[in-house]
Amino acid sequence: MSYRREYHYTLEGADYTENVGVDFSKLSTKKLEKLWRETLEKGMHGLCFSMYEDGQKPGDVITEEQVKRRMQIIKPYTKWVRSFSCVEGNEHIPRIAHQNGIKTLVGAWLGNDLDMNEDEIEGLIALAKEGCVDIAAVGNEVMYRGDLTEDQLLEYINRVKEALPGIPVGYVDAYYEFSHRPRITEACDVILANCYPYWEGCSIEHSLNHMQQMYGQASDAGRGKKVIITETGWPSEGGSLRGAVSSAENAMKYFVNSQVWSSKSNIEMFYFSSFDESWKVGAEGDVGAYWGLWDKHEKLKF
Repeated sequence: MSYRREYHYTLEGADYTENVGVDFSKLSTKKLEKLWRETLEKGMHGLCFSMYEDGQKPGDVITEEQVKRRMQIIKPYTKWVRSFSCVEGNEHIPRIAHQNGIKTLVGAWLGNDLDMNEDEIEGLIALAKEGCVDIAAVGNEVMYRGDLTEDQLLEYINRVKEALPGIPVGYVDAYYEFSHRPRITEACDVILANCYPYWEGCSIEHSLNHMQQMYGQASDAGRGKKVIITETGWPSEGGSLRGAVSSAENAMKYFVNSQVWSSKSNIEMFYFSSFDESWKVGAEGDVGAYWGLWDKHEKLKF
């Protein structure tokens, strides 16, 4: 079984409006779970690949066998996968994705360790020359974290563009960074925007409209360039951030609304994420471990 392009959203028994989404007030919890599962099984454009099992973390070297197992789990549901690094086993993701007929948005993780950055950039270029990269992402939220200067990041972006003619090259960051940093936006072939209503404290009731506004701001900054939502999602447990409440019910609602809107509006979107990852507790608080569609034991949540 693989992603089924021919399936379309009918939303039988649920009303849908563009800015609000589905009217969930008419759905019981059981019907919401059914709609969530039906939405998942209709497939999605893209999914962020969760690399680490319980007890693992960035810095651990992940085996090809682990990547193969997880790829088989998500294969029926997505056309694309997004990876975040090109070292420590992450290089297996685009190779195995392509072996399974899945397209790839491949990222080189950049930070303040310049030696590691070299390994990442060289790894990205090598994977692309193998034919495993459909879109190349040079860095993820580097400006947001302040790890590099604009000039340093631009040097990496331009270096990859020179090495990989014919492959779209972009940079991933929060949607608003593309308005604030026009030189970086200009250098990108494609705008790769992370859009999280949850992290801005938005209530679930207004989350779809807020994500649409985020996408619109990135589109305005791009001035006609394609904009891809490279991350969006909602945690299923772990606490709240102002009006944004993490719960199983809200995670299901957000997934359904985001998938229906992106499908109806022909927006390319990567959902975050495939599996829960326990290592994320800490930097992001308790919610960091609960963004997956599958739990940490690789079981569908709902």
